[in-house]
Amino acid sequence: MGRVAWARLAPNEDLVRGIEKICQAEGFMNAFVRGALGSLVDACLGLPNGQVRQVRGPGVEIVSLSGEVRSDAAGARHVQLSGVVVDTQGKLHGGPFTAGANLVLMTFEVTLEEWLPGWQPA
Repeated sequence: MGRVAWARLAPNEDLVRGIEKICQAEGFMNAFVRGALGSLVDACLGLPNGQVRQVRGPGVEIVSLSGEVRSDAAGARHVQLSGVVVDTQGKLHGGPFTAGANLVLMTFEVTLEEWLPGWQPA
């Protein structure tokens, strides 16, 4: 494993693209989400049939988030995040977060751990 970064996303910043920017700023080519806390204006989650589910807010809380950032051979980063959110009525919804459609409400904090392919413990 590599370095660890903690960062905060600002209001109206997209969750998926924001995590990609953090990795770029930290120089992480590959990373895992190790912890997260925050809320979204609305949530947009992918469905198995290729469609998306819109979870209306304002104030959709993220109760669980997992995911990773991986770089391809050209160095482009690809973020895959999945999680569970709770809507304003207390109903749970889960799935992968759609890039460009999950804006932070107030703040969002995330801890990322760099992954170094081929790394072996001593």
